[in-house]
Amino acid sequence: MDHSGHGMTMDLPPFTLGRGLEFSPDLFFLIGCLAALGLYGWGVARLRRRGDAWPISRTVFFTVGVLTVALVMCTKLNDYGMVMFSVHMVQHMVISMLSPILLLLGAPVTLALRALPVAGRGSLGPRELLLKLLHSRYMRVITHPAFTISMFIASLYALYFSPLFDFLMGSKAGHIGMMVHFLMVGLVFFWPIMGVDPGPHRPGYVMRMLELFAGMPFHAFFGIAMMMATQPLVESYKNPPASLGIDALTDQNAAGGIAWAFSEIPSVLVLIALVYQWYHSEQRQAIRKDRAADRDGDKELEAYNAYLASLQTRSR
Repeated sequence: MDHSGHGMTMDLPPFTLGRGLEFSPDLFFLIGCLAALGLYGWGVARLRRRGDAWPISRTVFFTVGVLTVALVMCTKLNDYGMVMFSVHMVQHMVISMLSPILLLLGAPVTLALRALPVAGRGSLGPRELLLKLLHSRYMRVITHPAFTISMFIASLYALYFSPLFDFLMGSKAGHIGMMVHFLMVGLVFFWPIMGVDPGPHRPGYVMRMLELFAGMPFHAFFGIAMMMATQPLVESYKNPPASLGIDALTDQNAAGGIAWAFSEIPSVLVLIALVYQWYHSEQRQAIRKDRAADRDGDKELEAYNAYLASLQTRSR
């Protein structure tokens, strides 16, 4: 018997971590993950052949990020996620909050800009089109906090507390589209906050922290609402298969707990990354000032001392 009309079997045995991690690829995400790794590897190899360095840490972050997507979409976690709300919530949280952070720390846009060849004068190649997209009005809109925070919140409340979720779960294309949406929302939310790639919206570090914490309380409230509900809220998970041996309300409460916990873990990871980036930014700025002082004989300090002297003269 099929679930939601797109080939997910209803007679899955009770969930265990071992069964959930068995290989069961979704072809769309399998091809996408392999393509992402292949293109990233091509970019790194092109830089190396040219004699340019590329940090190993960025390669590791990007690779692990892609593997986290594969983990939840190319194993039986994806099958169980069709019939168990708790497993689906693990997929949602990983693909929208953990995978984007790791992918962004891999700086794929920076790699593309460095690896892609420059087109001839007057022509548009892939590199030029990417630059045009980065500087477009569209990118300014989708990376603005008013948009990113709204989409981050709507992906929880507007999806799960409306018939839209059941509609998307009713077809394979709808389910894939929903998961791609989760990934994209995570990327545009975290990109202006902690991404190392260039972008049209890049506020100061204090504002980035405020943006990060602006969306997280809504995430926690969503999880708490799920945990406190006295009846199943999502039609797709109201009648789990008997072979799973689970209660729909208990499973929903577990899903809420997972959503609540995930509002804390990525926040800490991003905060650590932000503090690290802030520290290194201050270090680079101090080095630039020292070099400028060496070049011009520290004219900035001399000007400041002259200003203090003028104040002292006026006070007499």
